[in-house]
Order: sequence, then structure tokens, then C-alpha cells
Amino acid sequence: MAIDWSSDIAIANLADEPALSDELSTLIERIESAESPPHVVLDFHEVTYVNSSNIAQLLQVRKQLEDRARKLVLCSVTDEVMSVLIVSGLNKIFIFAPDTLTAIASVQIEDTPAS
Repeated sequence: MAIDWSSDIAIANLADEPALSDELSTLIERIESAESPPHVVLDFHEVTYVNSSNIAQLLQVRKQLEDRARKLVLCSVTDEVMSVLIVSGLNKIFIFAPDTLTAIASVQIEDTPAS
């Protein structure tokens, strides 16, 4: 599931249910157990549907990372998933990128200390 791009950014290539719930649970456990968790990029290009449990897991990941000053970026979100996020108002609280490389770049830019 999660592939470390660097020691500071983890990329998770997500799939549809039932794998989605398992992948998000694994990610939550990894964040909870990490002394200093990485920023996280979630790639949704293979996900066609999210349910209320998945949304709760996404919110939990977001909270855990936010509490530790880490970023969560959702990328390659399909139209089906984005419509659920829009209807639920969650499009206003998550950070989105069109693709994985843009998501990684946005995390790196924001994480770079000012000179």
C-alpha cells in the first residue's frame, strides 16, 4: 500500500473496497505508531466509490497528521469520489492535487523552510 517516496513523504496508491478500508486502517496504524510520521499523499485514481466509513477514516488520517504538523494531499480523485466529497462539504477541508507528482511537489514546497 504505502510506498515511501522519501523519509518525509509516503504515497498510498488506493484501490476500491474492500481494500480501501484495509489500506486506510494500515495507514492510520502507521501514523499512530510513528514517532515522526511522514507527510501523506493518497492516490485515488483507482477508487470509484467511498462510503461513510472511508470518509471517517480519511478524516481520522487528516486529524492525526494535522496534529503532528504534517500534510495530507489527495490526488487523482475520480469524478465519482469528488462528487461525494463535494456533496458532503469535505472538498473544503482536504487539499487536492491533479496527480501524484504535483501532490509531492506541493508538500515539498510547503515543507521547505524559508530562507
